[in-house]
Amino acid sequence: MEVSGETSAADARPAIRLDGLRIAFGQKGRPAYEAVDATSLTVGENEFVSIVGPTGCGKSTLLNAVAGLLKPAAGGVEVFGRPLSGLCREAGYLFQQDAVMPWKTALDNVALGLEIAGRPRAEALEEARVWLGRVGLARFADRYPHQLSGGQRKRVGLAQVLIRHPKILLMDEPFGPLDAQTRQIMGNLLLGLWAADRKAVLFVTHDLEEAIALSDRVLIMSAGPNARVIGDHRIDLARPRDASEIRLDPRFHELHRAIWNQLRAEVVKTYGEDAA
Repeated sequence: MEVSGETSAADARPAIRLDGLRIAFGQKGRPAYEAVDATSLTVGENEFVSIVGPTGCGKSTLLNAVAGLLKPAAGGVEVFGRPLSGLCREAGYLFQQDAVMPWKTALDNVALGLEIAGRPRAEALEEARVWLGRVGLARFADRYPHQLSGGQRKRVGLAQVLIRHPKILLMDEPFGPLDAQTRQIMGNLLLGLWAADRKAVLFVTHDLEEAIALSDRVLIMSAGPNARVIGDHRIDLARPRDASEIRLDPRFHELHRAIWNQLRAEVVKTYGEDAA
């Protein structure tokens, strides 16, 4: 089943399309665990779409399927109209855990992807300096990860991904470990970088406020097993946005109330509580 909000220009050519996607994991001596069941959704070329849902509902599993890290049991993934086979080369993936190498400086960490792709080291370092400047870390190029704060390491990770100019950005709880204030700063940084070329973004988060502040649409997943997308909410807040200030907008609170009313029942199921 596909749950969709009102159509937009971004929907004309989806960057990502999931069609009847089902994902199951084998369990020794027991029936397979059906993590995701018959889920269909689209993300437009220029859309920022967030997925929220209770713990263990398969949000990261969906993201891994789009990245080509998981093979569906049924259904399929299309990227810019082509069936996905193997890893999604058009996507950059920012994980919750830092992917920076502790023995490399911030500059070397950001340049690494280009070097692996065959770019001469001097060119890779030059471009890495530009990206460190874009994420506000120009003065920290020679620092090692242990010399950086959590927020600064996340900035390095963001630069690592964006320097390769992916057409799709996959983000799995990227700001989860950060304090509330740093999360909002990172949200504004991300929005500023995204506004420059409007990549397709699929963003997984447990933070509903974060999802609303950043996104064009917020998708709700049901509790697992057999989780699926059950809600698709259009976020009609004006852009550009300030991830902090937008939370004071009365419309923000209306959207939060509407989405939470649907999400709450699924969260309650996860914890086995009475919805009343």
